[in-house]
Amino acid sequence: MNDLNRDITINDLISKFKLYNNNKEDIDLINRAYDYAYKKHFGVKRISGDDYITHPLNVAMILTDINADADCMAAALLHDTIEDTDTTKEEIAKLFGNEVSLLVDGVTKINRLHFSNAGEQMAANQRKILVGLSEDVRVIIIKLADRLHNMRTLYVMPEERQKKKARETLEILTPVADRLGINKIKSELEDLSLRYLKPDAYFDILEKLNAKKTEMDKDVEKMLNDVSTLLTEHNINHEIFGRSKSVYSIYKKMQKGKKFNDIYDILALRVIVDTESECYLVLGLIHSKYKPVPNRFKDYIAMPKTNLYQSLHTTVFGVEGKLFEIQIRTHEMHKIAEYGIASHWTYKAKGGSVKTVKDSMEHKLQIFRSIMELNEDSSSPEEFINSIKQDVLTTDSIYVYTPKGDVLELPAASTPIDFAYKVHTEVGNSVVGAIVNDSIVPLDYHLKTGDIIKINTSKTSRGPNKDWLNFVVTSQAKNKIKSFYNKLEKDDYLVKGQELLEEELRHQELPIATTINNKNMERILNELKLKNINELYTNIGANKYTAAYIVKLITKNTEKKEQPPKIGNIKINPNSKNDILVEGMGDIKVSLSGCCKPIPGDKIIGYITKGSGITIHRITCPNISDLNERLVKVKWNNKTTKKYFTDIIIHTNTSDNLLDIISKASYNNVGIDSVSTINKSEYKIYSITVLVENLDKLNKFITDLNKLPFTLKVERIK
Repeated sequence: MNDLNRDITINDLISKFKLYNNNKEDIDLINRAYDYAYKKHFGVKRISGDDYITHPLNVAMILTDINADADCMAAALLHDTIEDTDTTKEEIAKLFGNEVSLLVDGVTKINRLHFSNAGEQMAANQRKILVGLSEDVRVIIIKLADRLHNMRTLYVMPEERQKKKARETLEILTPVADRLGINKIKSELEDLSLRYLKPDAYFDILEKLNAKKTEMDKDVEKMLNDVSTLLTEHNINHEIFGRSKSVYSIYKKMQKGKKFNDIYDILALRVIVDTESECYLVLGLIHSKYKPVPNRFKDYIAMPKTNLYQSLHTTVFGVEGKLFEIQIRTHEMHKIAEYGIASHWTYKAKGGSVKTVKDSMEHKLQIFRSIMELNEDSSSPEEFINSIKQDVLTTDSIYVYTPKGDVLELPAASTPIDFAYKVHTEVGNSVVGAIVNDSIVPLDYHLKTGDIIKINTSKTSRGPNKDWLNFVVTSQAKNKIKSFYNKLEKDDYLVKGQELLEEELRHQELPIATTINNKNMERILNELKLKNINELYTNIGANKYTAAYIVKLITKNTEKKEQPPKIGNIKINPNSKNDILVEGMGDIKVSLSGCCKPIPGDKIIGYITKGSGITIHRITCPNISDLNERLVKVKWNNKTTKKYFTDIIIHTNTSDNLLDIISKASYNNVGIDSVSTINKSEYKIYSITVLVENLDKLNKFITDLNKLPFTLKVERIK
C-alpha cells in the first residue's frame, strides 16, 4: 500500500491478484474490465499529467492487499466509467454481470454527492453515504481505496482544494474505515489528511520521529531480540516485529496535552502466534520478565470490538526501563486487525477451484444494521448524523454483557436504559428496574466495561418515563422515548381534530355525513398534500389548520386562484399619473408589497389595507391566494418608465463568480441593489435584489444568466 506513486501496469495487478486467486475466469474478468476502462478513458489525463487509467489501476492494486474478489476488482477498474464516460449501468451489467454493475453504480452514486461544511445539505449527503453502506459493503471499500489514491496524489491540487478533501476524508471516511476495521487504509488516510490540514504539526512530528529514529530502532531491536529469545526458549512459534505509531495518532495524543516523549507506544512490538491460547501464554511470559504498567492491559480477545478487532494489549517497562506497548495476536486476528470486515472477502484455492471464505454475516454486518436502525429513528438529517457520530462512529466505547454472555458495545457513560433499548425497543419501553453485577442500581447508573446487566420489565408498564431523556446517552434511546410520546400526542391530536371539524360543521349547520364525503375529502387532501383523512384530523388537532379553514375549503366554489373576484365593469381613469391604476377610484395611495415585489408586466391585484391605502400583489402571491374580500382590480399604468425592485435566486456550481453576474446586469441595464450569499460553500447560491423596468427586461436578464457556464438555475422569488 505504500507504493505511493509507482507506475503500475495491468500485469503488476494480475501478478498480485494471482498470489491469492489463480482462477482463470476471474483473471479474464479483470483483464476485460481493464481493457474496457482503458478504451473509455483513452486520451484523458489527470491533473498530474498521468493517463487517467493509472487511477483505477492504483485503486484496484490497493484492493489486492485485502484479497478483494474478482467482482470487486473489476468494479474498481470500472468505477469511474459511468460518471466520466458514456457508459451506462446496463452496459456494465451486460458485459461484466449484475454484481459488478451494482458495485460500480453504488460508487458512482457516492461520487456524485457534493459535501459542504454547513448545515443540512452536508448532513443529508453524509446520511446517503452511511445508509448506502448497508447495501453492499464492497461499495464503501472501493470508495475508501479510491479516496486513498486521490489523497496520495493530492499534492497536485490547489491548497484550498487540498484542505477541503482532507477535512472531508477525516470527518466522514476515516471513521467509517475505522468501524469497518480497515486499519491499514484508515491510518494512511489519517496521516495524509493531517499532512494537508495541519502541515506544520505533521512535519514537526515527522521531524521528531526521524531525530529519534536511530535511538528508537536500537531500543526496539534489543527488546525484540530479548522477547523473541524468551519465546523460543519456551518452544512458541512466533513472528515478532517493531511497529511505529502513525503520525496522526501521535498528534491526537499531543492534542490531549501529552508531550512527545511521554507517549507510551511510540516504542512498540507486535507478536503473532498460531493459537489463541498461545496469546495468553506469551502474555504471561512477557509479564514474568518485564514489569507491566498498571491499568494498561486490555483483553480484546475475550471481548472483541464490534469491528471484529482482537488482540491483547499490554505496556511494560522494557530495556533500560523504557516503556513498550506490546500487542499479541494470532495470524487470523492480525489479518482482521489490518483489514477488518474486508478480510472476509478472501479466497482460497482447493484443487484448482476457488471458494469464497465467509463467516457469520450476522456479526460482520452489525454496523450496517445499527446505521439503518438509527436512520429510521431520526427525524432529520442532522439528528441522524449526530446519532452516527455518537453511537456508531464513536471511539469512546464500553463493552458490557447480557446475562447470557453476549457482548454489546455502548458509548461511555451509557445507562441501563440505553442498554435496554439496545436490546429491543419493547424492553426499553417496559423497564421497571435494573440489576448490574447482581446488585440493584438506579436507572441513571453509568455502566462500565465488563458489567453484566439484567433488565427487569413489566407487561403492565405504561411506557417509558419522560424524565429518562435527562440522562440517557444513546440517540437510539432518546429517539425511541420521543417516538413513544409523539405517537401518544399524535393519537390525541387525531381525536381532537375530528371533534373540532365536526363541531365546526354543526356550527355552520352543515350535515356531517354528506359534507365529509369521499369526493370532498379527496379534493382537500390533494390540495393540502396530505396522505389520508387521519393526517387531516391530526393537523387540525395540532392547530396547523383551523377547522373553519377546512370547512371553507370544502364549501367554496372551485375557481382558479389567479382570477380575482369581478367588482363590476367600471372604467379606469387613463389620465392618472400613478404607476398603478385602481378600478373605480381616482388617485389613491398605493404601495407595492414587499413579499412578492411585482413589476410591470406581472398580473397584479390590490388589497385594501386598514389605514394604509391599497397594497399591490402579484396575482399568484400566496399571501392573498385564499382571500376573497377587500380585493380590488388594478393594472399597471402604461406610461410608467420607472425601475422596480424584485428578487431572484441564482444557483451556481462554482465560487467567485459574482463579477460575471454583475457584468450581465450592467449589459442588460439592470440595477443590483443588494447581494447575499445563501450557501457559503464551494457551490454558492446568491439572493439578489434587482432594479428592473418590466417583466420582459427581467426575463431577458434571467435568460442571459442561464447561459453563463457556472449557472445551474435562476429563479424569481415568489
